[in-house]
Amino acid sequence: MPKAKATAGSTTQASNDVSTSKTFYLLKAEPDSRIEKGKDVKFSVDDFEQVGTSPWEGVRNYEARNIMKEMKVGDHALFYHSNCKEPGIAAFAEVSKLAYPDYTAWDTTHPYYDPKSDSENPKWYMVDLTFKSRAKHFVPLALLRYIASVSLPASSEDKDEVPDLVEELSYLSRKGVAAIKGMPLVTRGRLSVQRVSQAEWDAINLLAETGGWDDLDVKKLGTSSSKAASASKAKPAVPKRKPAAAPKRGKGKKRTVRWRC
Repeated sequence: MPKAKATAGSTTQASNDVSTSKTFYLLKAEPDSRIEKGKDVKFSVDDFEQVGTSPWEGVRNYEARNIMKEMKVGDHALFYHSNCKEPGIAAFAEVSKLAYPDYTAWDTTHPYYDPKSDSENPKWYMVDLTFKSRAKHFVPLALLRYIASVSLPASSEDKDEVPDLVEELSYLSRKGVAAIKGMPLVTRGRLSVQRVSQAEWDAINLLAETGGWDDLDVKKLGTSSSKAASASKAKPAVPKRKPAAAPKRGKGKKRTVRWRC
């Protein structure tokens, strides 16, 4: 539940902490009001842009925590609206402080207080994230699911051609479609902090910059594409054969029975 603006001493790291080779991540926040233990955990792109830099506190999943602990200053991040009517990628951000103990875990008034964590034995960690820019075009999860459902032929005259992709998204290459197919966001979903590959980052950037789906019902597109894919994978029905008639035994013949010992 990122919320408060980071303090002046917490947003800057020494130059040797800055990543020379950038890596990419996706972090989720809830844009709609939701009350937990009397506090609103809402943190939308508007809130993020207003505070500028925020500690990413409240993560209580070990895998997500471990991913944050590997982040370097300068790494890029996708800011994602989660648990709302239209989830999707709303902005771009940058890691501005290495992982440090999440002090909200031992704050009894915090919505995500954890009695098993304390300052001497911190269990949870967080990073500081700095807002960089809004996505020119909000990239909805429904769109990514549609793209992920599009089939990629084994061969094509044009290596970049994706025949089943709607014309409005024809600027997306086969590499971009393949990258989105592999995103944890569409393959796993619920994890609040995720790794993003260079190819995935490039594809999302291209979508956010170019757009083109405003007049499309991406939810219906995804449904119809999934049905078509399922139909193409369906095995053809095999006609049932009538069982062969048992051979008639001759009259008077005795059946020999052999016992296995």
